[in-house]
Amino acid sequence: MPSAITLAQLLPGEKAQVKHISLSGSIRRRLLDIGLTEGSQVECAGISPFGSPSAYLISEALIAIRKSDGDKIFVQPVKEEICSWD
Repeated sequence: MPSAITLAQLLPGEKAQVKHISLSGSIRRRLLDIGLTEGSQVECAGISPFGSPSAYLISEALIAIRKSDGDKIFVQPVKEEICSWD
């Protein structure tokens, strides 16, 4: 299993499970309110041309998160298993 990385390191199409959120204050509360909690799954939907913000799918919502905030959210990449019917 790959080691933990930050949310900002995810590339478009990659999925991960949130392990730790090192944010505080109102930004932490907003992210928790939209479903970005420890254990939740997130997918990088795209990165802006200048690298910040990036778009993430969280609980069926598309959310933009600044790179500076994404650097404080630690995730575990999720490898999708492919079913084979052999």
